[in-house]
Order: sequence, then structure tokens, then C-alpha cells
Amino acid sequence: MRTDPPENGPEADQLAAFLDFQRATVLLKCEGMSPEQLARAAVASSELTLGGLLNHLALVEDWWFRVQFLGEEHVPPWAEVDWDADPDWEFRTAATTDADELRERYRAACERSRAVVRATGDLDRLSVAVSRHTGEPFDLRWVLLHMIEETARHAGHADLLREAIDGMVGE
Repeated sequence: MRTDPPENGPEADQLAAFLDFQRATVLLKCEGMSPEQLARAAVASSELTLGGLLNHLALVEDWWFRVQFLGEEHVPPWAEVDWDADPDWEFRTAATTDADELRERYRAACERSRAVVRATGDLDRLSVAVSRHTGEPFDLRWVLLHMIEETARHAGHADLLREAIDGMVGE
């Protein structure tokens, strides 16, 4: 279920609410889809699927909040992947992963990310990792803003994929 973000209040609460709104949008686009539908690409020239998006978004939630921001190790299944040998693992393996497992993997990653934000509580806190572009750490605010952008972009992809699969449009 999606909840509209608050129109006023503390910055951290508003950023988290906008990210949660986009997360819920992605899950909404994937609800009720069979494993075959989650594995279906919308166009012949693309391998992008709803299942691949769910798996990718679960990965980037953990990557940005836990690995990059906190400096923690990856959790399964990401910890077992040889990313150099298979850089598109999350997209490639989604077709053979149970649909409910994909949705739950994403929900669990989102909850771990929410826990990082709650525990940190300070948007100005800097990351353990540094930017590959600047060599400088980034703050929690940047991670939230980046994840809003990433999730919203993929929610748009999910909207197009869902419409191509079964005609469902809208929010």
C-alpha cells in the first residue's frame, strides 16, 4: 500500500517518505504477476524484466545504505556473487528466482535501508566509502536522494513493462 509523502515536516522524514512511495510503486507494479510475467521482457531488444528490476533494486538498496554508507559486508545472496565474472547477475538470475522470493528480497532490503536511516538519524553523517568520482565521502541525504532517483526511474520502467504484459496502467 502506498502512502502519500507528507507535505511538511522534518527533512529526513520527507525524504524517507518519498523513497517509500517509490518503493511501494515498484511493488505495486509487480503484485499479482506470475513468475512467467515477471520474467517477460517488454520488447525484443531488451532483457529488462519486472523480476530483474525487483532484484536489482534489492541489490542497490543494500549496496548504497549498508555497503557504501555503513561499510558493512554484503548479505546473501549478494555476498556469494562473483560480480567481476557476472556483473548482471541480479538481472540474469531473476527469471529463475521464485516470484514471492523476489518481492520479499526487495521488501527485506528496503527494511534494512530504513533501519540504517532510523539508526543514523543525521542526514549530514558521512559515508564510510568514498565517491569514485570525487574521492570524498557522501552524506546520508545524498544516499536518500540518489535512491529516490534510482527507484523512481525504475518505477517508470516497471510501469511500461507492466502495461506491455497485461495492459495495467496508472499508479
